[in-house]
Amino acid sequence: RSSRVVEIQSQMSERAVELLGLPEDRPCLLLDVGCGSGLSGDYISEEGHYWIGVDISPAMLDVAVEREVEGDILLADMGHGIPFRAGMFDGCIRISAVQWLCNADKKSHSPPKRLYRFFSTLYTALARGSRAVLQVYPENSEQLELITAQAMRAGFTGGMVVDYPNSAKAKKFFLCLFVGASGTLPKGLGTECADEEPHQAKFTNERTRFKNIKGKSVKKSRDWILEKKERRRRQGKEVRADTKYTGRKRRPRF
Repeated sequence: RSSRVVEIQSQMSERAVELLGLPEDRPCLLLDVGCGSGLSGDYISEEGHYWIGVDISPAMLDVAVEREVEGDILLADMGHGIPFRAGMFDGCIRISAVQWLCNADKKSHSPPKRLYRFFSTLYTALARGSRAVLQVYPENSEQLELITAQAMRAGFTGGMVVDYPNSAKAKKFFLCLFVGASGTLPKGLGTECADEEPHQAKFTNERTRFKNIKGKSVKKSRDWILEKKERRRRQGKEVRADTKYTGRKRRPRF
């Protein structure tokens, strides 16, 4: 995949895991649906969590094996349901995959039935009080309604979190679903009130600049680290103070 696609995938994975609201005092077991070559799983591993990935494509899973991803991977069609025991997972993410269940690839395929089968078995496989965050590219409002309706029918509560709703390029849809007790739906990025808009615009521009640097991996750079620390501060998390050593590479030991 191109570096730009990888960068976008990594950013969406990071945002999806952030929206899961995982506890910080223990590692969690997450389900990555439509895991592909394991790019989302790489971020989950970086954050200290464990994961199991499922995908319908043997070719993509072969790439994941070649990349020696840390998670366990499984070949499965999500339209047939989640093949795991009840309450097994602390959360689930799905990046750019759930809308494929809306397509009838075979005569026997019924999109509403396949979506309900997926959501009902996912609901069972998730621990009570956990979340599922599904990033979607809906073709139209009808498709969005179909996905949401089947999720609610399966027992989920929650709703859609839209990041940067006023931006044509940066706009992203995340279906944030709660298992059991309904939680407070997180706010989308770029939806702050008017007096905070200049700060938000600056934040948006920084992210764009990170994506457009050529020939360099911007992940783990000083700017990337500072932005991540600032985002965690806004979430109320304890973060070490910034110093001149932040983001500086250590010299190799002798």
